[in-house]
Amino acid sequence: MSALGAPGREFCQAIAELAGTGRFAQLREVLPGVVYEELCGRYRQDPAAFVAGWRNLAGEMQQGFVQHARRRLTRLTRLRQAGDEGGTPAWQEIQRALDAQQNDLLRAAFALEMLELVEPAVLRATHLRECVVNEPSSADADRYLDEATRCYFFGMFTACAVMCRSVLEEATKQKLAPALGRLILTRYRNTATLGNLLHEVNNNLALTGIDARFPHVANKVNDAGRKAVHQGVILEEEARDCLQNTRRALELLLL
Repeated sequence: MSALGAPGREFCQAIAELAGTGRFAQLREVLPGVVYEELCGRYRQDPAAFVAGWRNLAGEMQQGFVQHARRRLTRLTRLRQAGDEGGTPAWQEIQRALDAQQNDLLRAAFALEMLELVEPAVLRATHLRECVVNEPSSADADRYLDEATRCYFFGMFTACAVMCRSVLEEATKQKLAPALGRLILTRYRNTATLGNLLHEVNNNLALTGIDARFPHVANKVNDAGRKAVHQGVILEEEARDCLQNTRRALELLLL
């Protein structure tokens, strides 16, 4: 699919054919103006070399287009130092112009990225079991758990740990008795973290009615989430343990 979708050989050969037969001006009708002017300047400098170059380019563009599109996805997720362009091939500029009109190359790049995630995600999913609770949680907690689990499936382990902490923070707030909830709201000025909530729950277990095993398991999740935010990257095994502890904590919280 990616090979068929990449405008490679036919695109190059068409430019070489028009340039070699004296019909270069026809490209003005199909190319963006800035691209046409750049190509026109190179053609005027050395017509024979221009035609030969585009014919040779046909062989390398087929895979080059797709691989460059994949690198562009990576570049969109990271910082790039100013001036760090290197020797960018001319066809990469052509690709950017084409992407503005049809997006087939970016579509193929995303498809390849997703395909590479499938098998690892399947393997990770085998380590989990359904999380069964007796009481409903909030819509936000459910959404956070969904995001945390998908982050784990697709290899975003640090994000998984951060979201796990958000799951328990939201679920714990919803479980608090109204009186304790108001006390915590006042005491922490509406900025109570999961650590703060667990401290208050542990000191008021009789009032909350929460299972005494919950704080111990939830603290493991809080530690992993704090490490993810403040100390560094979370490894796959750590993310899996964090997610499993989150699910266990929810089962204890929502008995």
